[in-house]
Amino acid sequence: MNSERPTEHATKTPAQVRIGPVAVARLSRPQAIEQLLARVPDGPPLRVAFANAHGLLLAMDNPEFAQTLEGFLVLNDGIGAEIGAKLLTGEGFPGNLNGTDFIPALLAAAPSKTRVYLLGAKPDIVARAAERFALTHENIVICGHRDGYFSPDDHAEIVAGINAAAPDILLVAMGNPKQEYLIEALSPSLDVPLALGVGALFDFTAGEVTRAPGILRRLGLEWVFRFAQEPKRLGGRYTLGIVRYLLKIGGLWLGAKRARA
Repeated sequence: MNSERPTEHATKTPAQVRIGPVAVARLSRPQAIEQLLARVPDGPPLRVAFANAHGLLLAMDNPEFAQTLEGFLVLNDGIGAEIGAKLLTGEGFPGNLNGTDFIPALLAAAPSKTRVYLLGAKPDIVARAAERFALTHENIVICGHRDGYFSPDDHAEIVAGINAAAPDILLVAMGNPKQEYLIEALSPSLDVPLALGVGALFDFTAGEVTRAPGILRRLGLEWVFRFAQEPKRLGGRYTLGIVRYLLKIGGLWLGAKRARA
């Protein structure tokens, strides 16, 4: 038994921070990987989401999405979540758990022969991502993949296909909130211990979209690079969306300050 007493810092740091309606776990990358892989292969099911400024703003605007996230372990992603945590609690996160970097680290740490299923993106992209994961992670088995172009009428068929493939980890790449809604809808029928919403991961993995330089990723500023790549598609999210997010965080901070007064 470890007899070490927790440090003063550890005792004061809560296990999660609430940014608006979303409870975001305060975990380092090793801690998060350990928690997730504890569910593989026989643990109780766990849903995982990544919260960047865009996702947090969606939850603030949409109570249905906020309620959906209550059923997920939510991990922090990027500078927006860091700003929110620091402003509201005075302390940020142990590290940036950007999903596009976190998932490869999770797969690299997975036990040998961990089975992984990919769901989402265009047919050629998900196929290339599956091939790439198989080449770069010899310890895992890509047990199946399916593109993200289907209707709710296809859900039963999709669940049957996933369960037949018997994955330990399901990666769903459709962007939020669509991927989280889908995971929530399918989970009761799925026999999968770990399901994660992974956004544009398959596009990056397949080489369809270029990653930002490492220094921008480490600083939580990958959004700047993405904005420069796709200004028309991402312009609203990364201009007006960021301003609205910061205004909402500022409002939460003022509300908390008045409550303490």
